[in-house]
Amino acid sequence: MERLAEMMTFAKVVETRSFSAAAHMLGTSKSLVSKQIGSLEQALGVRLLNRTTRRMSLTEIGAAYYEHCARIAQEVDAAAETVTHLQAEPRGVLRITSPVIFASLHLAPALGSFLRQHVQVEVELDASDRVVDLVEEGYDLAIRITDHPSPNMVARRIAPVRWVTCASPEYLERHGTPRTPQELHQHHCLVYRGIPALRSGWRYGVGSKEIVLHLHGRCRVNSSEVMIQLALDGMGIVLLPTYIIGQHLKSGRLREILPDSIANPGMSLYVTYLPNKYMQPKVRAFIDHLMAHFGPVPPWE
Repeated sequence: MERLAEMMTFAKVVETRSFSAAAHMLGTSKSLVSKQIGSLEQALGVRLLNRTTRRMSLTEIGAAYYEHCARIAQEVDAAAETVTHLQAEPRGVLRITSPVIFASLHLAPALGSFLRQHVQVEVELDASDRVVDLVEEGYDLAIRITDHPSPNMVARRIAPVRWVTCASPEYLERHGTPRTPQELHQHHCLVYRGIPALRSGWRYGVGSKEIVLHLHGRCRVNSSEVMIQLALDGMGIVLLPTYIIGQHLKSGRLREILPDSIANPGMSLYVTYLPNKYMQPKVRAFIDHLMAHFGPVPPWE
């Protein structure tokens, strides 16, 4: 790299025919330019420039060497211009991972509007409920629903996520309505194994206390669509975020219970990405788009 810098300096000296002018264009001192030329000549074992107090000229070897240095300088400038151009607007392939049900219900419309705005961006989406390693698997960012974002990632909070305990009116008519979280032990609870937030149990904030219930239930599935259908059919009580069941709460097909207990307190929708001093425009543009699309009050609320 040091030799490349000396070659660039040599090319600039030849083009400007002056050590002072070259130093000015390179944003450095005349003495450093002279030192670099001397170092280059010493490394090559030849004299590249004939210089007196009044004038400077190329030696025969210097003229031949300059042609190569000039081409290299042009390539370096072209590379810098390419980077500047690529940094100017979002472009390239954006690789995203998101929970399955969130991707299908809410991320798809956001992706559509994003792609219409940024025609030079392509998107690869992995809809999966597993926790993807962004580094090992080469993803640009991940959509996470959590109360503890990874400390090794940058996490931008997009919107709050509210969890609701609910059941169909038919179920509540047959089995009664629980008044406290502890009463859920006497009910048929439908346990969703697909969401990491529920793997440690159903958590409730009641006043200043937190209650964690380990409910096994008669039915344990890893599909939110199956869970919802079972709940709509009156088969039990579910705990799910409103971005999944909001429409059924609005229609009255599911009824919220335990309104005084906050389920899974602190949960939010985050977009997480690797710490990087130079964020790519495609990543920044997508994060800004999500902020505008879902915040401050998400559409499912």
